[in-house]
Amino acid sequence: MAPRVSIVLPTYNERGNLEPLLAQLLGLQRRFDLEILVVDDDSTDGTADLVRQLAHGEPRLRLVRRVGRSGLASAIKEGLLDATGDVAVVMDSDGQHEPASVERALDTLLQGDLDLVIGSRFHPEASIQGLSGRRETGSTWANAWARFSLPAAYGQLSDYMSGFFALRLEPLLPVIRAVDVNGFKFLFELLAVSRGRLRTAEVPLRFQPRTYGSSKLDLAIFWDFLISILHSLSLRLLPRRAISFGLVGASGVVVQLALTQGLMQLAGLGFERALPLAVVGAASSNYLINNALTFRFQRLRGLKLLQGLRAAQVSAGGVAAGAGQCGPGLRLLQLRGPRHPLGPAGGHLGGVRVELRRQQPLRLEHPLRARQTRRPSGCGPAFVPLACHG
Repeated sequence: MAPRVSIVLPTYNERGNLEPLLAQLLGLQRRFDLEILVVDDDSTDGTADLVRQLAHGEPRLRLVRRVGRSGLASAIKEGLLDATGDVAVVMDSDGQHEPASVERALDTLLQGDLDLVIGSRFHPEASIQGLSGRRETGSTWANAWARFSLPAAYGQLSDYMSGFFALRLEPLLPVIRAVDVNGFKFLFELLAVSRGRLRTAEVPLRFQPRTYGSSKLDLAIFWDFLISILHSLSLRLLPRRAISFGLVGASGVVVQLALTQGLMQLAGLGFERALPLAVVGAASSNYLINNALTFRFQRLRGLKLLQGLRAAQVSAGGVAAGAGQCGPGLRLLQLRGPRHPLGPAGGHLGGVRVELRRQQPLRLEHPLRARQTRRPSGCGPAFVPLACHG
């Protein structure tokens, strides 16, 4: 009896690539009891409409259309959990993964005592035609960092960033359920949460150029990779969102220091007048970066973005009204003079003290929703840097 195979294809605006890919994949039914799941993130180019039309004449084809949720890792996870096969294959829908590699991966998985087979772009027998030199270098560095952060049992693998892999569904379902869908790459997260217990192998890929559409790679993807590496290095003890908030907050310190120093040296403002402006600038920077990266799947746009930014700026501006109520710590920094290295940072560090002491419980939430947070007496809201030591 032929094994039942589920092929999971996550899509977003891949209409031009999908039809020829499906035609080739359906040819696998000569060897396998086939199921193809297209998990579409509500594409705007008619991808879901095309799949629905094709499914009328092809019962092996299924459409999972996701509305109000998005992301590559979550689409893969949802597809695998919905799959009914004994084994499953995950591959990109842009035509860069050659359908012929599916048979090779399945044969390797089914004939060996394995849990997972990865299609590698960096296997000695692999061929890369669809990566620019810059992206190939970036992938090489990303794999080096991934190897450093993952369990040593996976040290022999060459492509932790691959979007092509085959796995046995039943034994791996608990691991799949544990994957963090906010992660950088589903495969990387799967290897991380499995803690080195999976039996793995690799097959070479012929990585093809994309025919239609454009790559989804952007700054947010690189940010997710950085968060994933730090999350793994912390033994997954630190929440991903907390790491992201911490990095954005650290950038806010840099922005505040730079603005304070610039306003004092270039505009001739005194420390008391420069600090509130710098705090507003740092709060604005933190808000925009968090909106673009930390909350990218809930990203605000247009009027809502401007309303949230205005709320953050108005709340941060409360530091000006509270400057006269600040404790002796800030005055001491002022007496030491504007050139003291801690001078511009005092307000920000004081804000951290106020936040940790006065706001309970500590919650990580979207900046627009956080604007309703109660204000500690004498200072602005706790979600922005403050100048008061309290």
